[in-house]
Amino acid sequence: MSHKLCMIPGPVEFDSEVLQAMATPATSHVDPAFINAFGTAIELTRKAFFAPTGQPFIVAGSGTLTWDMTAANLIEPGEKALVVNTGIFGDWFAECLQLTAPFGDRPELNDIAAALKADKYKLVTVTHVDTSTGVLNDIRAIAKLVHEISPDTLIALDGVCSVGAEDIKMEEWGVDVVMTASQKAIGVPPGLAIMVVSQKALTAFKNRKALPTTYFGSFAKWLPIMQKYEARQPSYFATPPVQLILALETSLKQLVSRDLDVRFRQHVEASDKIKDVIARHGLQLVPVSRDIAAHSLSAVYYPEGVAPADFLKSFGESGVVIAGGLHPLHNTKYFRIGHMNVSATETQNGHLDKVIAALEHALKVTKK
Repeated sequence: MSHKLCMIPGPVEFDSEVLQAMATPATSHVDPAFINAFGTAIELTRKAFFAPTGQPFIVAGSGTLTWDMTAANLIEPGEKALVVNTGIFGDWFAECLQLTAPFGDRPELNDIAAALKADKYKLVTVTHVDTSTGVLNDIRAIAKLVHEISPDTLIALDGVCSVGAEDIKMEEWGVDVVMTASQKAIGVPPGLAIMVVSQKALTAFKNRKALPTTYFGSFAKWLPIMQKYEARQPSYFATPPVQLILALETSLKQLVSRDLDVRFRQHVEASDKIKDVIARHGLQLVPVSRDIAAHSLSAVYYPEGVAPADFLKSFGESGVVIAGGLHPLHNTKYFRIGHMNVSATETQNGHLDKVIAALEHALKVTKK
């Protein structure tokens, strides 16, 4: 299959060493070498999430599985969750009270404060970067606010499109759950649901009266598995995706071998490079201002009068794949460019320059 540069908001382009780690013969999930690799991946996950006392869970599945695990393990019947909603991923997170903002914007801190004062919530969920809108939430400020107004409330962060690209200090900021998936800024092919849970959240789980409303995603099933593998002991509940976990170990070793704050700055610089070109061509971002725009992707309105299918097709003519809109009410109005992982951190590969050239080609050939 011929390869076009994949500049969507995930899956992203992968490092060659990560892909090579997957190119192994059939390997048992209780092979001593794999047990050691899985244990190392669990330990490195804590470092990547800045959560030295947190409990990682690495499970076969997509990032959406981590939503299910969070809701099913931490919320009991009759308890309430507040969803700070910035797009379709907030819509999808749960059927509960949502604090929404207009498309392309995010709720104000004053609105979040008012909601917290008006009712009691077991959990507040925040999408750090909503892939459907390219809006970035200020999780540090939100977490500080929740701790001040409702200190018993747990804080869960959907970091599917932010972990590894945006600054997240899980333990320092008092975030209780951070969720992500392998195929975005973590830089591993799709198939792993990855999350870290604080000791506070684990205690809430252990003290719950009702059984979790999930079987496969139950912390009670997976916690012993994670603990055993980290102790370098074999264990079994469901067969782990061996090759993906080998790739994850390789990617996490790369991530933590460098200063993660430098990595976050590289994503800011990559984002600025793309967004500066977008602005120079008179295009408009979906986020209402660059101050609240994510650094892992750019969501951009199509030029006036351009057919979305023609615009996206013209990128393919340049050997680049980008994504159309995702929000069901606005998906024909905008497109999305991902700029994560090696596309942001390894500038010598020329990924950003190639996507800029493809953008300028698309603007030229589709211009009315």
